[in-house]
Amino acid sequence: MKFDRIYKLEEIANIIGTEFVGDSNFEVHGMNEIHVVETGDIVFVDHPKYYNKALESAATIVLINKKVACPEGKALLISDDPFRDFNKLTNKFNPFIASSSAVAESAVIGEGSVIQPGAVIGENVKIGKNCIIHPNVTIYKNAVIGNNVIIHANTVLGGDAFYYKRRPEGYDRLLSGGNVVLEDNVEIGSSCTIDRGVSGSTTIKFGTKIDNSVQIGHDTVIGKHCLIASQTGIAGANVIEDEVTMWGQVGITSGVTIAKKTVILAQSGITKSTVAGTSYFGSPAVEVRKGYRELAALRDLPNFIKNAKK
Repeated sequence: MKFDRIYKLEEIANIIGTEFVGDSNFEVHGMNEIHVVETGDIVFVDHPKYYNKALESAATIVLINKKVACPEGKALLISDDPFRDFNKLTNKFNPFIASSSAVAESAVIGEGSVIQPGAVIGENVKIGKNCIIHPNVTIYKNAVIGNNVIIHANTVLGGDAFYYKRRPEGYDRLLSGGNVVLEDNVEIGSSCTIDRGVSGSTTIKFGTKIDNSVQIGHDTVIGKHCLIASQTGIAGANVIEDEVTMWGQVGITSGVTIAKKTVILAQSGITKSTVAGTSYFGSPAVEVRKGYRELAALRDLPNFIKNAKK
């Protein structure tokens, strides 16, 4: 998420009430999660296990809960609660805006696009040409929809990321300041939910087709010409490469890469990255031929035990 202008380090420190380490005029361009940070971004870290990853990342400003040696060319914001202060920045630079109409005045709708009755289009949404947005679709603010996109009834684009920090009094939600991007020729079925990024974009690329009742988590990027069948659940921060096929009720954990032309059979559970051009089956999923051999061996196990006792 980029800010409305370039800020000075001291300005950001004043907004969240923290100390800082570095030049007070150090430039701050925006804020992002660690997997999408760029030069000029703030990243937050609140656990020693991840200090080095944050300090060595592309981010040049680290919001951290301990005074540590500051890497050359970077700056630190020292906070007793980086999670809380990251939320403060999100709320400052990307606050909630209540809708006053079904289609926000700031929304841009391309030529030939149809918005069916009951749809809600949020602030600063951009919809391209020749799209069809069916009844009761909800598109949250800042979403970007390409040309020739079809979104069927009751789908929600841009809900909050499922991202919480456990505290003694309960769970604290990390505010979502990102958006959803659908490229040209994408089709989304009915009753799907695609969460916006925490600070970046949840993206569905050119020509991908998604069936009914599919959940896609925050910051996931789905490649071109993928097919995703009904009741599939994809957690946050995944990379689905081009031409992947997922059949019904597939489940994918967070932080993995599904390689190009992977095929995942129905009801499979993916817990680690896949190999390009390979088919997977089972939970946890394995390569199809191996999985079927294991099932065949399991079915034959009673006979094996019976014969072994003779």
